[in-house]
Amino acid sequence: MPNASSTELTAYADPSPPAGIGRMISDREQAIIIGILREFQQYQTRRAMFAMQWEEAAQLILPTARNTFFYQSYNTPGLKKTQQQVDATGALALHRFCAIADSLVTPRGMRWHGLTADDYILKDRQSRLWLERMNMQLFKMRYAARANFAAQNYNNWQSLGAFGNATMFVDEFDDRWHGGGRGLRYKSLPLGETYFGENHQGKVDRMIRWFRLAPYQAVQKWGREWLPEALVGPLQQDSQWRYNFLHCVRPRDESEYDPDALDHRGMPFTSYYVSIEGRCLMQPESGYRTFPFAVSRYDQAPGEVEGRGPAQIVLPSLKTLNAQKAVFLKQGHRGADPVLLIADDGLVGMDLRPGAQNKGGVTADGKPLVHTLPTGDIKISLEMMQEERGITDDVFLVSLFKVLSEHPDMTATQVIQLVNEKGMLVAPTLGRQHTEYVGSGLVPREIDLLFEMGMVDRPPPRLVEAAGGKRSNLLSLLEVTDTSPLSQMAQSGEVAGFFRMLEQLREVVNVTQNPGYLDRLDFDAAIPEIARNQLVPERWLADDDKVAALQQERAKAAAQKQATDALPAQAAIIKARAVAMKSGALEQPQGGPPG
Repeated sequence: MPNASSTELTAYADPSPPAGIGRMISDREQAIIIGILREFQQYQTRRAMFAMQWEEAAQLILPTARNTFFYQSYNTPGLKKTQQQVDATGALALHRFCAIADSLVTPRGMRWHGLTADDYILKDRQSRLWLERMNMQLFKMRYAARANFAAQNYNNWQSLGAFGNATMFVDEFDDRWHGGGRGLRYKSLPLGETYFGENHQGKVDRMIRWFRLAPYQAVQKWGREWLPEALVGPLQQDSQWRYNFLHCVRPRDESEYDPDALDHRGMPFTSYYVSIEGRCLMQPESGYRTFPFAVSRYDQAPGEVEGRGPAQIVLPSLKTLNAQKAVFLKQGHRGADPVLLIADDGLVGMDLRPGAQNKGGVTADGKPLVHTLPTGDIKISLEMMQEERGITDDVFLVSLFKVLSEHPDMTATQVIQLVNEKGMLVAPTLGRQHTEYVGSGLVPREIDLLFEMGMVDRPPPRLVEAAGGKRSNLLSLLEVTDTSPLSQMAQSGEVAGFFRMLEQLREVVNVTQNPGYLDRLDFDAAIPEIARNQLVPERWLADDDKVAALQQERAKAAAQKQATDALPAQAAIIKARAVAMKSGALEQPQGGPPG
């Protein structure tokens, strides 16, 4: 059997080992499969209405996703899907939305999240440096070529914009056939494959993924001994037809969970692979330490689990615009190739070729006998379309980013103010993508995988102490911070306010000649926080001991300079006293030499 993922500890669900092809199915396995299929059926029923809306949106802005939202939907490869799409405004807005969301939340050119902990841990510089190195390692592994994160992340933004939901599966890179060493691997799952549920606090903690594999792919993944008997024939015939499988991940029942166990019972999440053909498990019962799916939802209505995206919000406008474009094209066609009106007994068989001559088309006095059918005012159709396009651009955040290109003469101050305003406008919609997608989904899973692969530096003593020596506790101590451009837009006001206050106090000091007004600003407290706000790496900052040593040297040098500067004055005083005593103007003090 191929090696399972390092985060899946496998153990047999019952004392009898698998018997290979034609193996006996235990009562426990049958109960597990029945429970999974029942839950899967409920998920299908719950999201059926959503699936119809997603299908409508796909027809208009993402035709490649058509007919993929229902269980057992199958598309013949190469099937034409754009026949319902007349206007491309929505598709273009979705493309721009992906670029905007990616640049604001997960830009490749910067570290768009950080790692932090409580104040007790952050007081230790070694802990701060370790958190920084850990964060750097995450980005290094995430953007490695084998990981394929950038492409899959774009697919997630596309799904989020078009359908309001996106799911990223994070796993250890399988190098059995490809080589390239250890690392992470990312897979953006199509919305039609993912059926998820929430816990009592609204966090997605369970997933049933429906997917299809050819028999040889099933053997690659699980081994021939787990192949259902129904797929043995297709395997022997090298069938390329794909069969149905389910992957169910959900919290383990408390009665079965033992955090000290070394097998699957020590995993907080259970993991089952089920073959629909044969109704059997495809590997021993296993589990995950962290939820392997990072789920993102754009907006949620009360009482709903699945999210709603920009396309659902603006779906009426997209449908209206598609209909308006069809009318616009008809009007334009009629205007370019007009309908001719002639009398009942008028000219028949007109020649409409360029340069042709049609006798009888006018009366003897030159009055035309052939007229064109009025097509209406095409400008009205164009104005109506522009109004709907404006609504679409607003919902997909496109209009917020047109201002800079439309006003290139803006001053730097105006640009900064505009950026801050855009940050406030975008934060409510894109802000939850950090908390749900990045902070509670993506990063915890990645950290757990890196620990398992041994690709993390040993934590410093204070972190080990705070975690009680347990890795699970250590992961719970780490918090993910938002350092994306979107967050920087929202937080830039504090730094700007500090420096505005500094400039104003400098003016007060210049007027009053009293530097004491600057004492109101605590530079020792502000500068480290400003450095973190501006994403200055911890390794570029001096530690407290070095700062104290520098301050001590600076004070010592200042004292020496003051003493040196005072020497000429002291020498002059001594000389003056000596001259005065010599002349008798000053009595020599008794009990010692003058001076």
